Amino acid sequence: MFLAIIISVAILIGSQYFYMQFMPPPPLPDNTSLSEKNTKETQPQPPQQMAAGTTDAQKPAKQIAGKPTAPAVVKEIKVETDFYTVVLTSQGASVKSVALKHYKDKDGKPIVLKSDDMLRPLSLGHDDSFGLAGALFSTSSGDITLQSPAKPASVVFEYSSEGRSIRRTYTFISGTYGIDVKDETSGIPSYWVALGKDFGVYEKDDSVHFGPVVLRDTDRDEYTQGKVKEPKVYNAGVKWLAQEDKYFFASIIPKGALQETKIWDRQNDIVAAIKVGGGSNNYMFYAGPKEHDNLKKLGVGLEHIVDFGMFSILALPLFWLLKVFYNVTHNYGIAITIVTVIVRIPFIPIINKGQASMKRMQEIQPKMAEIKEKYKNDPQKMQKETMELYKKHKVNPFGGCLPMLLQIPVFFALYKVLLLAIELRNAPLALWVTDLASKDPYYVLPIIMGATMVIQQKMTPSAMDPMQQKMMMLMPVVFTFMFLTFPSGLVLYWLVNNVLSIIQQYFVNKKAEKTAAA
Repeated sequence: MFLAIIISVAILIGSQYFYMQFMPPPPLPDNTSLSEKNTKETQPQPPQQMAAGTTDAQKPAKQIAGKPTAPAVVKEIKVETDFYTVVLTSQGASVKSVALKHYKDKDGKPIVLKSDDMLRPLSLGHDDSFGLAGALFSTSSGDITLQSPAKPASVVFEYSSEGRSIRRTYTFISGTYGIDVKDETSGIPSYWVALGKDFGVYEKDDSVHFGPVVLRDTDRDEYTQGKVKEPKVYNAGVKWLAQEDKYFFASIIPKGALQETKIWDRQNDIVAAIKVGGGSNNYMFYAGPKEHDNLKKLGVGLEHIVDFGMFSILALPLFWLLKVFYNVTHNYGIAITIVTVIVRIPFIPIINKGQASMKRMQEIQPKMAEIKEKYKNDPQKMQKETMELYKKHKVNPFGGCLPMLLQIPVFFALYKVLLLAIELRNAPLALWVTDLASKDPYYVLPIIMGATMVIQQKMTPSAMDPMQQKMMMLMPVVFTFMFLTFPSGLVLYWLVNNVLSIIQQYFVNKKAEKTAAA
């Protein structure tokens, strides 16, 4: 049973990292964007080559189907706050990119959330072809710099064609990643607002989900590219629509009623959008980090984008505790060590009993071997005599497993926290470990962790037969290789836990020796 638990834990953890590597990659998407596919049949295409020195702002705007407009210049507006720099484009009145000032890439530059497709965030469509994604909106707004504290500032885009008009107002507020958006329409009974292809997905990490997420009432539904065979439609109960990766996401949070929310696949491009009625519509657009506490302060349920899984009831207090000790020590590595010690304290009595039980099991092993040999042809008698032996020596055959079973929920909760908490991203421990959210670049921590597992096994009493003991000796090797790619913070937790187990086992063994001598 002990071996089964160990192997199960290894499979549950390792599968998140290794399973996706053996899955065939999704087919490459069609290079033609959704909006381009919609407009190719109804308008001439702009030339593919531009003269040297031509910028995005000088590209000719795409025309709307059914209305041949004169070529015009696309205008880009840059809005800078204390949290981000967003680039808006008059082509579709949409968001082109969001640079996050407080989060850096490997080169020390701000993380940039963007879409390389024509279907940008907040692209519009009177149907699900998003024909308005390439429409040229007019605007008299200019670049804005908004430093905290400051009054909100707005950017307005307008469009009118064939009895249809749209006025979109972006309102920016310092001190938050949220952007308020208001659409005022006329002559349009309903329309779609897209989240943008892959917008919010900065890094595709197979160990966690990336792609569209829908919060419906209290249920979180995830979707993955290549696996949406049939369109998924929600007619009610949607709190927000998002696209996420491990640490960042973008989301549309409606402030009024939605007609429909839809996730569907179009030629290997997964599309996520909301449908609203004509008139006036308000919603929030969020593009930024998964900062649980700050998301919760927004009061719109965005904190559920941080998914700690089935053990979230334990993960959230552990996450809070981790941040408390970080505020004291200013080092998440030290905070992880302290939390590991604290989490282990309630289990000390149970672990002591389990280790003592395993020690007694080892002591009666010769007598158990005699019973097996004596009653090898009578299984029922063998079982009865074995149970009598356990009862006589006050041995619980499952005593060594119970402490581990009780610790598994805590382990998985802390595992989720260390895996998903953006606070650990680029957080150093010391020396060569400069990012607790990434693997140890020199594999020192995993190797030391494996060594502690060997020591722990050598010290732990065992009632297993020789074949089982040999199998158990493979576990440190398996775990070491598995942990080579794990975040350093998680390896640190396991290492500290092993050291504490060794110390506790040492005192249990000493106590058992004194008792035997007496």
